[in-house]
Amino acid sequence: MTTLVHGTDTLTRDALTVLQPGFVGTTAPDWLLRRIGEGLSSVGLFGRNIVSPEQLTALTAQLRAERDDVLVAIDEEGGDVTRLEVKQGSSFPGNYALGSVDDVELTRAVARELGRRLAACGVDLNWAPSADVNSNAENPVIGVRSFGPDPDLVARHTVAYVDGLQGVGVAACTKHFPGHGDTNVDSHDALPRIDVDLATLHTRELVPFRAAVAAGTKAVMSAHILLSALDPNRPATLSPQILTGLLRQELGFEGLIVTDGMEMQAVAATYGIERGSVLAIAAGADAICVGGGLCDEDTVLQLRDALVNAVRTGELPEERLADAAARVRALAAWTQAHRARGAGSVSGAAVQEGTAPGTDIGLVAARRALKVTRGERPYTPMTSAPYVASFTPVANFAVGEETPWGIAAELERLLPGTETGSYADSSVDAVLAAAGERRIVAVVRDAHRHAWMTGALDALVAARPDTVVVEMGLNEAEPRGALHIATHGAARVCGRAAAEAVAGTGA
Repeated sequence: MTTLVHGTDTLTRDALTVLQPGFVGTTAPDWLLRRIGEGLSSVGLFGRNIVSPEQLTALTAQLRAERDDVLVAIDEEGGDVTRLEVKQGSSFPGNYALGSVDDVELTRAVARELGRRLAACGVDLNWAPSADVNSNAENPVIGVRSFGPDPDLVARHTVAYVDGLQGVGVAACTKHFPGHGDTNVDSHDALPRIDVDLATLHTRELVPFRAAVAAGTKAVMSAHILLSALDPNRPATLSPQILTGLLRQELGFEGLIVTDGMEMQAVAATYGIERGSVLAIAAGADAICVGGGLCDEDTVLQLRDALVNAVRTGELPEERLADAAARVRALAAWTQAHRARGAGSVSGAAVQEGTAPGTDIGLVAARRALKVTRGERPYTPMTSAPYVASFTPVANFAVGEETPWGIAAELERLLPGTETGSYADSSVDAVLAAAGERRIVAVVRDAHRHAWMTGALDALVAARPDTVVVEMGLNEAEPRGALHIATHGAARVCGRAAAEAVAGTGA
């Protein structure tokens, strides 16, 4: 009887160990602390959990007071996808901007500085970088989160990013394996399908992941995508052929395999989160990410019980669950050792500019990423307050709608009195009426993907040839306007760099 109880306790702890749940609030709820005491080894943080570096540091300390080796994970890519600065916009440009500069030392420096800030606040696992090759310009969910469309470029910057994060003790989680770049469907909403041959996958999608594995990335995140050439039946997250056969055996990855959010519709709508989690662990995943949408105790208990019951019924081998839990604990031990050495000390005061004291690497990178194209007429920098017209698409789930973007706030600092308006259709009459005699700055995001947006720009430039156009998404559309500025991302520092170019005050 004693042996049976001990075995049951071990099984339950292992089931809790492989979960990476989220929660609501800026302090840890009692239920979360209780489950950490029972074996939960990881916690995922989102924008809703963070208001300041001081608060975040207190939160991670609260978690570790319950268990000093708990993994604290976050989805902090910099650029468009930020949790540290969800209400302000990121102080670091994202992957597309870094890839456009193509200076691996700059990428490494940005990742290192971002990692320093995470480590200083007690975060030790970052669900980044995105190693997806953005070969499909119509991709609604990757886009500027990718370093670009060239596999070799993506590979070298992925390696630099991994090096930068892990050099300060923050584990990198390279995603979204085996590559989410060639899709026109967002896996938050439905199951994307990629129907290319194996040769294409090996020479395109897999190139950055091979490089990341060789560089020692501590974790890899799976994608909820169906790649028919690898597995025609199950998405990568649930596929033994992809997670065990390809990632473990062929690529030789020995670290932690983390799933993308299990409540995303690409898995949840077909399998449900409980069955999906069992299939994922059975396929070779080691950690179940959940909490972007479902972030309560019931979710944790449902997944724990689903895993335990799957072992008891023989659907999930007990040794597979034990192996997954052991990999989680091994990563926790690695991060704990780095914390013990005091890696990543940084002042909370640096958050306003997003860089360590005495450095402005984020802004430096954003300035270098600008591509400025002048129109046929000479451009005269603005010296009086303009009118900023933001043509606003629907934000994808990964980016979220709560993170501000654009350049109006940054222009207001340079040109007090700047006014702004947001527009979601191709009519420009309202823009012209609101602008009056002011010069117009039109701000767009992925204009090439939105016919209404390009129509609005064409009409606006025809009516007001001195209009400045700022593209803050993929730079795929033809330049237009008296000045066309491509920022290669919508981070706050990208907006600041663009505002400097508009006003002629750039460093």
